[in-house]
Amino acid sequence: MTKGKNTTTKAKKKNPPKRKPTQAKKGKAKRTFKTRLFRFLFFCMLIAGSLFGLFLASIYYGAWGKLPDYHTLKTIQNADASVVYSEDGTVLGRIYAENRTNIDFSAIPINVINALVATEDSRFYSHEGIDEISLVRVLVKTLILGNKNSGGGSTLSQQLSKNLYPRRDFGKFSMPVNKIKEAITASRLEKIYSKKKILQLYLNTVPFGEQVFGIESASRQYFSKPAYQLKLDESAVLIGMLKAPSYYNPRRFPERSKRRRNVVIGQMAKNDFISENKAEQLKRQDLKIKYQRQSIHSGLAPYLCERIRLEADNILKKYTKADGSYYDIYRDGLRIVSTLDYSMQKYAEDAVKYHMKNLQNLFDKHWGKQNPWDDNKEILSSAIRRSPYYKSLKKEGKKENEINALLKKKRDMKIFTWNGEKDVQMSPLDSIKHYIKLLNTGFVAMETKSGKIKAWVGGIDFKHFQYDHVTGRRQVGSIFKPIVYAAALEANMSPYEYYPNKRKIYPEFQDWSPRNADNNYEGSYSMEGALAESVNTIAVDLIMETGIEPTIELAEEMGISSPLPNVPSLALGTANISLLEMIQVYANLANRGKEVEPYYISRIETNKGEVIVDLNPLDNEYKTSLSEENADIINHMLTAVVDSGTAKSLRTVYGLKGEFAGKTGTTQSQADGWYIGYNQNLVAGAWVGADDMRVHFRSLALGQGATMALPIYGKFMHQLNNNSKYHKYCYAPFFKPDNETLALLDMPHYMPPKAGFFERLLGIDNKPEDKIKLKERRANRRKNKKSIYDKIKSIFSRKNKDK
Repeated sequence: MTKGKNTTTKAKKKNPPKRKPTQAKKGKAKRTFKTRLFRFLFFCMLIAGSLFGLFLASIYYGAWGKLPDYHTLKTIQNADASVVYSEDGTVLGRIYAENRTNIDFSAIPINVINALVATEDSRFYSHEGIDEISLVRVLVKTLILGNKNSGGGSTLSQQLSKNLYPRRDFGKFSMPVNKIKEAITASRLEKIYSKKKILQLYLNTVPFGEQVFGIESASRQYFSKPAYQLKLDESAVLIGMLKAPSYYNPRRFPERSKRRRNVVIGQMAKNDFISENKAEQLKRQDLKIKYQRQSIHSGLAPYLCERIRLEADNILKKYTKADGSYYDIYRDGLRIVSTLDYSMQKYAEDAVKYHMKNLQNLFDKHWGKQNPWDDNKEILSSAIRRSPYYKSLKKEGKKENEINALLKKKRDMKIFTWNGEKDVQMSPLDSIKHYIKLLNTGFVAMETKSGKIKAWVGGIDFKHFQYDHVTGRRQVGSIFKPIVYAAALEANMSPYEYYPNKRKIYPEFQDWSPRNADNNYEGSYSMEGALAESVNTIAVDLIMETGIEPTIELAEEMGISSPLPNVPSLALGTANISLLEMIQVYANLANRGKEVEPYYISRIETNKGEVIVDLNPLDNEYKTSLSEENADIINHMLTAVVDSGTAKSLRTVYGLKGEFAGKTGTTQSQADGWYIGYNQNLVAGAWVGADDMRVHFRSLALGQGATMALPIYGKFMHQLNNNSKYHKYCYAPFFKPDNETLALLDMPHYMPPKAGFFERLLGIDNKPEDKIKLKERRANRRKNKKSIYDKIKSIFSRKNKDK
C-alpha cells in the first residue's frame, strides 16, 4: 500500500496539471510576433529597396545603355528636310530621311499648344518633367502584376525623350527600364530648357504617320498650309493623331479621326481652354482636310527634283560645316534654289497632260481591237522579260511554265490611267500589255543666253515611269538636219543655189539609197526650201559634199555628247541623242554660234539663308566654229518652217504672233516624234513615243512630229503668250542677215523640172498645176502602152493555142 501511494505521488510530480496563460503573457507573445513580422517585412523592403536602388543606379550609370548627358541635350538637332525651291521662291519638293521641317515656337498657333497640353499632359506647367504617381503605377503594374502593356502616364517631356531617343527591347524589363531612362532624360531636359522650348522641340519631333514628322510637315500634308494658319478644329485633328497616328489618320479613316478630334476638343473645354458652347459648335463641324503628299516627287517637276537631289548631294561632298563635318542633304534642312520658273513648269505639265491624254485616245482608237504585238510576238516577250515581276520570279528559281502561270493569275494592283490611278484586279501579264501601249514624252524649256532650265517634264507620271525622257537617248530624225546645213554653210556651200532632188545609190555604203517621205524625186530645191520641207536626198547630198567628219565636229561643238556614227544616214538623224542635247544645239543657233551649258541649280543655302555654294556661271557662253552670219542664215531658214512649213499650226492653231523658228522630226516607222522651237530668248522642245520603238502609229499623218510632239510646244507657248509676264519669251526677234543676203535668199523654195520638147509643144509650163497635168498624161500614156501590149500578147497566145 505504501509503495502504491509513493508511486502515485511521484507520478503527480512528473506531470503537473496545465495552467491557463495569463492576459499579460498573451500580449507579450502577440508583440513578439508583430515584431518578427515587422522585422521580416522591413528586411524584405530593405532588400527590395536596395535592389531597386541598384536597378536605378544601373540605369543611371549606363548599364542599360548610355543616357544623354547635359551637353548632348543642349545640342539637340532634329533631322530637318531640305527643300527645293523654284527661282521665284515656291516649294517644288522636299529631300529627307524624315519628312520634317523644324519651326520656332512663334510659328506654332496657341490652339495647337492648348490642344496638346489638354490632351497629353494637363499638369505640364506644374511638374518638372516627371509625374511620380503615374511612374509608380507603371512600375507596380509591370513588375508585380506582370502587365507588359501598362504604358501611359508619360509627361510631354518624357514623350520628347522617347521621340529623341527611341526605346530599346530589354525583354520583361523593357517598360520599366525605358520609362526610367525617359524620366531621367526628361528631368534633365526640364533643367536645360524652358517650357516653351520643350513644347517647340516636342512638336517638331512627334510623328504623324506616313513618314511625316513635326507639326509643320503634318500641317502641310493634311491641310496644305503652314502650321501658323491652322484653325482650332484642324489643330485638334492633328493633336488627336498623336495617340495612334495610323489608326486616327484623317485621310484613311475620316470618321475615326473625327471622333478623336471631338475628344481633344472636349479636353480643351474640360481644362478651360475653350467654352463648352464653343466646343459643341466645333464638334458638329464636318471633318475637312486638304491632303497633299509632301515628298521630293509629289509636287511639280518630280523628274528634275530627282536630278537635283542626286546632283546636290554630290556637290555637297566638297563643302564642310564649321565643325568640319560635311553637309547632309537629308538632315540639315538646306535650301536648294533651282532655276525653274514655277508658272512655266505648271504650263509645261498642263500642256503635256492635255496633249498626251488626247494622243493616247487617238492611239488606242487607231489600233482598235488589234495590238502592236499581234504581228511581232517579240514585242510582248521582251516586255515580259524586262518586267520587275518576271525578274523577281526568275531570281527565285522559278521555271518558265511556273512563271507563265503566275503571270496569268489575277491580283489586286494599282495602274496608271489618264483618268487617274486605278485600283484594279488584273494579272501581271495584262498589266504589261497595258503599259506597252502607253505613249510617253519628254519636254524641256531653257533660256538661250543664260542656260537656265525653266521647265522640265521627264515623262507622263513619275510614280509609274521613273525613266527621264529629257535625258534619254532616241533617234532624232530631221531635227538633226540644221546641223548638216550649218556645216554645209561653214564649208562655203551656197545658200543661194538650187540643189537637185534626185535619189542616189551610194555603193561605198552598201548601196544605201535614201528616200524622201513623199517618194518624189523631181525638180530642185533651194537650201531653205529643202530644210523647210525636210528633203532627205538633199540633206544626204550636203553631208557628203561637206564631209561627215566636219559635220560631227560641229555637232559636238554645238552641244552633242552622244556618240555619232560616221555614216551618211547621220544627215537623216539616225543617231540616238537626248532631247537636252538637241536643246543645246538650237540654243547655239539662237545665240549666233555661242554654246550655252544648261543648268538647273542656282545655289544651295543653309536653313538660315547662308550661301554654301553659288552655281550661277559668271560666263556661260563658249564660241563654236559656227559663224554669226551662218547662224543668222539657218535661223532665217527655220522661220520658214513655222511661217509656211510643217510647224505652221503654231500660227493657225495656237495663235503665236512673234518671230519663231523650229523644226519637226519623225523617225522611221513613226517611232519617234520631235519638235524643237525657239526664238532669241527661249528654246523648248518635245519628244513623244512609246518606250518600245516597235510600238507606234502606222500612219505618217498621225505619227509625224507635227502631230505627236509639236502640240505640246504649241500649248506651252500659247499659255506663255497669254501671260504678259512672259512677253520676253514670246517676242524676241532674231538678228537678221544683211540686206544683200536677205535679197539673195528671197527665192522660191522649189524649182520644178524643165519641160521637155513635147511638153512645150503642148503648152505645158512649169507651173504646179501644169506639172500635175503632165503627171496625169504620162500615167495615161503608160496605161495605154500597157493595154496595147496586153492586146498583142493575147493575140499571140491565141495563135499558139491554134497551133
